[in-house]
Amino acid sequence: MRVTHPFHPLAGGEFEFVKRRKNWQLDRVYLYDCEGELVVLPAEWTDAVVADPFVVVSAGRLPFHVEGLLELAELVARLTPERPPPVRVKRTMP
Repeated sequence: MRVTHPFHPLAGGEFEFVKRRKNWQLDRVYLYDCEGELVVLPAEWTDAVVADPFVVVSAGRLPFHVEGLLELAELVARLTPERPPPVRVKRTMP
């Protein structure tokens, strides 16, 4: 079994599969690492689960960058008309 999560220390490694369990909606894979220790990982971090097509196509790229989002926020603020402050009305009990 291969660990596919790009940021996991065992990423890219092939390991001996032990079992796969689904408990409380958590899908876990049990495998032995290089030192023979039992390791438990989310199944989606391994090749036990087919990779999400979006993750594959995006290849880790972000659809938006912080700079672009900040520019967009400034543009929206400039284009949004200013509203007068709300009128406060004193509430009275019947």
